Amino acid sequence: MRLVNVTIVGGAGGVGASTAFNLIVSGGAYDIVLVDSRPKATTSHLMDFEQVLELSPGATVRSGTDEDVGAAEILVVTAAVPLTVNTSRLVYLEDNTRIVDQVADLLPPDWPGVILVVTNPVDPLVTRVQLRTGLDRRRVVGYTVNDSLRFSTGLAHALGRPPGSVRAWVLGEHGESLVALHDRVTIGSERVQPSPEEALRAEEFLRTWYERHVSLDSGRSSTWTSGLGVSRMVSAIVHGDAETWPASVVLGGEYGIEGVALSVPVTLGPEGVSNIHEWDLADDDLAALRASAEVIRKVVERIEQTSV
Repeated sequence: MRLVNVTIVGGAGGVGASTAFNLIVSGGAYDIVLVDSRPKATTSHLMDFEQVLELSPGATVRSGTDEDVGAAEILVVTAAVPLTVNTSRLVYLEDNTRIVDQVADLLPPDWPGVILVVTNPVDPLVTRVQLRTGLDRRRVVGYTVNDSLRFSTGLAHALGRPPGSVRAWVLGEHGESLVALHDRVTIGSERVQPSPEEALRAEEFLRTWYERHVSLDSGRSSTWTSGLGVSRMVSAIVHGDAETWPASVVLGGEYGIEGVALSVPVTLGPEGVSNIHEWDLADDDLAALRASAEVIRKVVERIEQTSV
């Protein structure tokens, strides 16, 4: 069986290692390469993963260097500066831009793979990577699943439903200008309409989650959620499926937005984003999505000005 090369830059970090773990236990045929500037931390994970493979064989996992990045079929970028107590992911903008620029510059001009960007602030960085590499916009994908999961959790709390029973959607920026869709909530196959009070409670849970979490000063991000979510997106890219995902991708006129990345509903496949779904949004949600795009556009312009 041929193994798909999944190279994780930042592989010794919390999200990177969690992604590797979830890829291993998924049973998928992956050749997982961990690229990280901390060789001892990488070795520690590899020693641990050897025994994970005894319990869940099928994949391979090894360390790599910058020279391995260009051989990736799927390149997962989780590398980032250390977490700090803050109120916005934008505090990492300049430092993490330098990191993703370095990663993008390792790719050869004819690189045929797919990049999955997890590093924050993800939407401006997806825009940056796509511009810097010149790759087809559908082959640069940003991980934004967690917003929709948090909205689903908040609604489950408000509706008194168990985990995993509510499906809800968040589009737009992975940040303050996110757009929570109140009219696309489902329980099973049934569309439900939360009451204004339920929707308000759920959206408060969603919008305060990040600040509540980083205020703990734990030094860790949402490693378990992101690692599982990223691994499942990798599987969707490898195999293709009919599932719709929220993901950040540079838009080319969809929703009346051009030239910046933000989270929209997509289907994934071997070429990255195989389809961008243009839902019929309520007027206020569409206006909010377009306003979110302008927020991201200004951040991208800030990157360009500071990196000259």
